[in-house]
Amino acid sequence: MTAAAKPQRNSPRTSRRTWRGLVIPATIAFAVLIGLGTWQLQRKTWKEGLIAALTAQLAAPPIPLPAASTWSNLDVSRLQYHRVTLTARFDNAKEALVYAAPSTFRPDVSGPGYWVFTPAHLADGGTVLVNRGFVPEGRQDPKSRPQGEIAGPITIVGALRWPDTRHWFTPTDEPAQNLWFTGDPAAIAAAKGLTKGLGPVAPFYVEQESPAPPGGLPHPGKLMVTLPDNHLQYALTWYGLAGVLVVMFISWAVGNQRENAGRPGNEGPRAGVSPSL
Repeated sequence: MTAAAKPQRNSPRTSRRTWRGLVIPATIAFAVLIGLGTWQLQRKTWKEGLIAALTAQLAAPPIPLPAASTWSNLDVSRLQYHRVTLTARFDNAKEALVYAAPSTFRPDVSGPGYWVFTPAHLADGGTVLVNRGFVPEGRQDPKSRPQGEIAGPITIVGALRWPDTRHWFTPTDEPAQNLWFTGDPAAIAAAKGLTKGLGPVAPFYVEQESPAPPGGLPHPGKLMVTLPDNHLQYALTWYGLAGVLVVMFISWAVGNQRENAGRPGNEGPRAGVSPSL
């Protein structure tokens, strides 16, 4: 038989290198999975702290709305979602509609609709945007809910909110159509002319929780903390994948070793045959 016709055999050394060469990639993958699981546990701790803080703030008794002279220096991290009370007069002719995306703070609201943001003029001359509540699609025209157009002074209880964050996929506001896609007091105030001789405009808005208007629309409501907390489940998933990786790698490595040991050239001397032959 010629050399070309001889059956080729894998070198035991090469076969051994095959699984041993995967030790480093497998170790890196294992470390990444463990790291992701640990990160989710850290996120769980953070989320639980956030939920506890928000729950405490939204359960605290309301405080008087900070004076207009202090608005530019307020501590956002301390006052965000803090309940306040104020007495003001609504400027119903300048209300704005903010598209109502699903909110984890208002589980009582569902379906397509809008938040009604109305300027509220204070006795000291300042103006605060108030999210008076939700109106469903088809009821955005104030003429369809005339009972809710309150003309006189009103005392409101609500929670302080600072402008919502705009994301890459947030649609562009349409002031000409009286439609916004984030609760942005500065943008709404500029479009409605609230910055022209009417005193300072608050950099925050108030989420009204009470009183409910005659007719029920706009529909106000108290904010509720219903933030999802699935981080333990995510952590267990990552740790589980790390465990599966270890079991599969060990199983494959042991099988590979046994396969190498049973290949021709790896067995010991045959019985009755001298090793020197």
